[in-house]
Amino acid sequence: MAFSKVMIIGNLGRDPEMRYTPNGRPVTEFSVAVTHRGRDAQTGEWADLGTDWFRVTVWGDRAERTAEEFRKGNRVFVEGRFRTREYDAKDGTKRTSLEITADNVIAMERRGRDEEGSFGGPAGGASSGSGGGTVSPTRSSTSDDTELDDLPF
Repeated sequence: MAFSKVMIIGNLGRDPEMRYTPNGRPVTEFSVAVTHRGRDAQTGEWADLGTDWFRVTVWGDRAERTAEEFRKGNRVFVEGRFRTREYDAKDGTKRTSLEITADNVIAMERRGRDEEGSFGGPAGGASSGSGGGTVSPTRSSTSDDTELDDLPF
């Protein structure tokens, strides 16, 4: 038996694109950027150390909800099966694609203002759990939140 599972938190690099297979099954694809941060050796300040891009595919009901709810720039948690794929780029060089078939996709922030000026509901997502529907992470606000400013994520 083989097993490959990955969990990432990052930002959508483009709006999700949904399509239907010839059988009528919905599938949504989008990319997620995961930026690595660390302390700069010379200045001691936090700095970006590079970004990994993941191609994410979501199937079924989750695909429809993801396409409706998420937009470029949204911070998301993605959990799923991971694989790499090599391909030849247009310039002839070999490239590697990091791909995730998502089991869970969860929004990590509250929705902003909609076009009519009202606020959307709490953060949502698409989950394959037995309850289906939306998963909403919550976070209590305390006066100690300023201590979190030095965290690299």
